[in-house]
Amino acid sequence: MRLEHLGQPPVSRGRFIRRMLRQGGYAAGLLCISLVIGSAGYHWIAGSSWIDGFLNAAMLLGGMGPVGEINGTAGKLFAAFFALYAGMLFLVITALLLTPVFHRVLHRFHWEADRAREASARGHGVPAPMAGEK
Repeated sequence: MRLEHLGQPPVSRGRFIRRMLRQGGYAAGLLCISLVIGSAGYHWIAGSSWIDGFLNAAMLLGGMGPVGEINGTAGKLFAAFFALYAGMLFLVITALLLTPVFHRVLHRFHWEADRAREASARGHGVPAPMAGEK
C-alpha cells in the first residue's frame, strides 16, 4: 500500500474511502481463504463433517473457539495450529484495516501543524517552534 509522504497533502475523502474499501477487500479475501482452508482441514484431517468443519473454522476465526470434541492426534494438531493461525490472522486483518485510519489521522495532524507553522513564519518573519519545543 502506497501512502502519501509527510510533505504531500492528505488525500481526498473519496480516495481515502477507496483505500479503505481496498484494504477491506484484502481483509475479506484473507478471511474467506482462511475459512476454506480451516473447513477443509477440519473435514479431511480432523474427520469432521463439512458443516462442522465450517462451524469450527468460523468460530476460531471469529475468536470464539472450536465447537465440539476433536478426536485423533492429527485433528488435535490441526486444531491447535489453526487456532494459532486464526489469532495471527486477527492481528493482520486489524492492521490492514487500521493502518489507513491511523495514517490519515497522524498525517492530517502533522500537515495542519506544518501549515500553521509556515503561516506563522510568513506573518512574523520568525519560524514558529515545532510541537514540543519551547
